Amino acid sequence: MSSTASGKNGTWRNWGGTVASRPAREVTPASVDELADAVRGAAEDGLKVKAVGSGHSFTSIAATDGVLIRPQLLTGIRAIDRDAMTVTVEAGTPLKRVNVALAREGLSLTNMGDIMEQTVSGATSTGTHGTGRESGSIAAQIRGLELVTADGSVLTCSEKENPEVFAAARTGLGALGIVTAITFAVEPIFLLTAREEPMPFDRVLAEFDELWAENEHFEFYWFPHTGSTNTKRNNRSAGPEKPVPQLQGWFEDEFLSNGVFQVAQWVGRAVPGTIPAIAQISSKALSSRTYTDIPYKVFTSPRRVRFVEMEYAVPRAAVTEALRELKSMLDRSGLRVSFPVEVRTAPADDITLSTASGRDSAYIAVHMVKGTPYQRYFTAAERIFTAHEGRPHWGKIHTRDAEYLAGVYPRFGEFTALRDRLDPDRLFQNDYLRRVLGA
Repeated sequence: MSSTASGKNGTWRNWGGTVASRPAREVTPASVDELADAVRGAAEDGLKVKAVGSGHSFTSIAATDGVLIRPQLLTGIRAIDRDAMTVTVEAGTPLKRVNVALAREGLSLTNMGDIMEQTVSGATSTGTHGTGRESGSIAAQIRGLELVTADGSVLTCSEKENPEVFAAARTGLGALGIVTAITFAVEPIFLLTAREEPMPFDRVLAEFDELWAENEHFEFYWFPHTGSTNTKRNNRSAGPEKPVPQLQGWFEDEFLSNGVFQVAQWVGRAVPGTIPAIAQISSKALSSRTYTDIPYKVFTSPRRVRFVEMEYAVPRAAVTEALRELKSMLDRSGLRVSFPVEVRTAPADDITLSTASGRDSAYIAVHMVKGTPYQRYFTAAERIFTAHEGRPHWGKIHTRDAEYLAGVYPRFGEFTALRDRLDPDRLFQNDYLRRVLGA
């Protein structure tokens, strides 16, 4: 899963095919000093500046007609501090590379999302998360970061150094500066046992609080037009290590979950009337399995079918009601949805514009295969999510603006005031930030 950037005629496109832009110029700095020079040069030329990672955001959060910063030369591990149990990583480093490097050192992040192709700066700046009862998003594991601000200076921040910047910049939307390095908390590598099991939709909702409370990491996928889900419970294990056998893993994770699923999506897109029948078959294709492995091999999985996505964080106490409303809407709408709905959780955190800021949260993600009209489905789903004071994922499709967001983020004004201080001339502005943060 990589960006489709650098298309024809200098056009940049994101992975999902939802955004295209033509920057005036692209810069690939090989050092923080070169990046700072590029920022100062853009300001002198009257151009806006945005940085882009893997291009996996579905919103136009990284789009610009000014200077596009590509951080692929700012990669690698700067330092591992075993006394503090931290790792400092260059901003353009893909999460996959971080995971492999840490495992080699006998270390691991505590929690991860379900893919690892994003850069660390892109993932944290947009609020990428996995699922967890006590462990939060990737940004919640940050212990320090470094960023180049609008005047070209390099600012470091942590809980003790520039704490007001640290509170916001961990999920900074690219609005406060360009992140150049991130320090994460790590721990000795551990084993997770994953238990994947089909379960009826009604049972999952009835037992949701119990399933959440009994498992360190619980998530499930509901197949629209069916009463079926596939649940996944990840918990720490004393071992022994027992990974999915290679042939079984290829068959289930590549052939079924990607190959056959892709064909099913093509058929459903061509003949929408077949989607309910395909959903019934798909919901029964994966059987129960249990395996034990190191964290990133359990948390993450390949995602090769291209799609578009909307995801909202609602208060955890509201998730079952929101899901019932979503199912009821689909049942009466005539919509044909071939992609599963994904449900995860996160504990409250102290990051200013994290989707879990100040409240225990549950995430509901709706998807459509790339090339399929999604607007009617997403509009109806968004209406449900916003009725529950939902907060949209910053990197996924939504229509909310600054007025709405100020009402669901108690610290919204704190973030915009900091932005006024760090970027008064809006060097890092684009149309997306103008909509979600205001002028």
